[in-house]
Amino acid sequence: MDKMEHGEEKSSARNSAFQIRLPLYISLALVVGLLLGATMFSPSSTNPQGTAKSYLKFRDILSYIDRDYVDTVDVEELTDYAITKMLEKLDPHTAYIPADELAMARSYLEGDFEGIGVEFNIFKDTIYVITPLSGGPSEAAGIQAGDKIIKVDGENVAGIGINNEGVFKRLRGPKGTKVNLTIQRNALKKQLNFTIERNKIPTNSVDVSYMVDSKTGYIKVSRFSANTYEEFMAAMSKLKEQGMEQLLLDLRGNPGGYMDHAIRMADEFINDEKMIVYTDGKGTRYDSKTFAQKEGVFEKGSLVLLLDEGSASASEIVAGALQDNDRALIVGRRSFGKGLVQMPIPLNDGSELRLTISRYYTPSGRSIQKPYDEGMDDYEMDILNRFEKGEYFHPDSSLFVDSLKYKTLSGRAVYGGGGIMPDVFVPRDTTELSEYLSQLYNKNVIREYTLGYYQKHKKELEKMPFEKYKKTFEVTDKMLQDVVQMAKISGVEYNEAQFKRSQNLLRNHLKAFIARSVYGNDGFFPVLHQSDDEFQQGLKHFSRAQSMAAGSM
Repeated sequence: MDKMEHGEEKSSARNSAFQIRLPLYISLALVVGLLLGATMFSPSSTNPQGTAKSYLKFRDILSYIDRDYVDTVDVEELTDYAITKMLEKLDPHTAYIPADELAMARSYLEGDFEGIGVEFNIFKDTIYVITPLSGGPSEAAGIQAGDKIIKVDGENVAGIGINNEGVFKRLRGPKGTKVNLTIQRNALKKQLNFTIERNKIPTNSVDVSYMVDSKTGYIKVSRFSANTYEEFMAAMSKLKEQGMEQLLLDLRGNPGGYMDHAIRMADEFINDEKMIVYTDGKGTRYDSKTFAQKEGVFEKGSLVLLLDEGSASASEIVAGALQDNDRALIVGRRSFGKGLVQMPIPLNDGSELRLTISRYYTPSGRSIQKPYDEGMDDYEMDILNRFEKGEYFHPDSSLFVDSLKYKTLSGRAVYGGGGIMPDVFVPRDTTELSEYLSQLYNKNVIREYTLGYYQKHKKELEKMPFEKYKKTFEVTDKMLQDVVQMAKISGVEYNEAQFKRSQNLLRNHLKAFIARSVYGNDGFFPVLHQSDDEFQQGLKHFSRAQSMAAGSM
């Protein structure tokens, strides 16, 4: 199952297992903390005449267009377009972000934001509240899961083709400001009006941490944002107090973010000032080497790291450092392959240039960046191409060649070629997937049904401890048939063969989403993991990880 995406005001993604999402290239470009204030034209020191000549040519053409072109032209829009097309000639991650898009591009990595605090979904051109965030102003005001937001400050927002950005602009705002919502609640005919005072809403990048058994801890990190390291350390402290001796660290689907948080996390596992990562750019200006510096909280103990094709940039730095230092066994599939370093350069109109200045390398010398010499279209289709070539089901043999071979600290063979190769390959499990299950997600049937079930059984569910729920709660045949009927109403045609193929997985997902309504992520993920093959495979390899760390493999 695809992970839930969290954005500003917590937008929830509903991608099915058949939908393959590419990581967020621009909004999650690695930030190395180098901000250049100079935005005036400055010729290159290597080719000053050529650079100046090109600059003057572009200035002259733009001036002629603005002065003499037959129709009125938006010169600023034309300039933005020219810049964007020019940067496409460089690499997939150098990017220009206009001023009006910059806040959105940065919001994903903010440790918190100011708004009303709801997780929402846009379904059938209507904003649905998935859940008010715990402790947020919407929860305090009485907003409920399943509410439909019809108007914001008197402006109709239903049936207008609104997107996530449109919701963010209307619901987000400075702490202390107020917003008026008109809500349609299913149980009531009359619309409800709420005035909500915006406040600071914390967002979490450590989705969940819990003890799988008496000695095995689990931590899932969804991105590397402003608070990730602190959240990670709090999770580690909690698990160690509960007796954790071995750890399953889940970076699947983690598209990256702030590099310093990734490096600090890796440092908690690596001892003796071993290398974590190094960069290499033009000349030596942006070259760097980063080593472990402190005594970490988990430098001993078996460590397994889950990785997949959705793991990118900062996730790959952590995985590469742990693999090359023989500190963790990597389980899953080849990661995305994003190893170019961007420097954010603010421009004088409030826009930003994110310019690639160097490449990331693992301690053994592997470049994390996958090739992009076949053009942007091929690069952007890489994840889909992997699926079509069968790499989700068996390793790509073309990447296991001597020219891509490197050695870990103890001499184990690892391979480059873009991304981090797992030590233990786990194929994507498609045995219970079907187009019917996919449509249940696409039409929001599973989420709507589980929210409704929770509302009807709220009192009895909230009295039940999670461990009892996990062991005793069963999704009945009657519940499955209710889902089928709801699906028909939503336009999902019943397919008996596909339903039977997916019914066990469907039972698990229904149970997990009901648990999420009752216990949050602390209930959602432990239930979901019961049908998560990669998770289950990871649990089987702790002895191998321990042997590797001890140098006996």
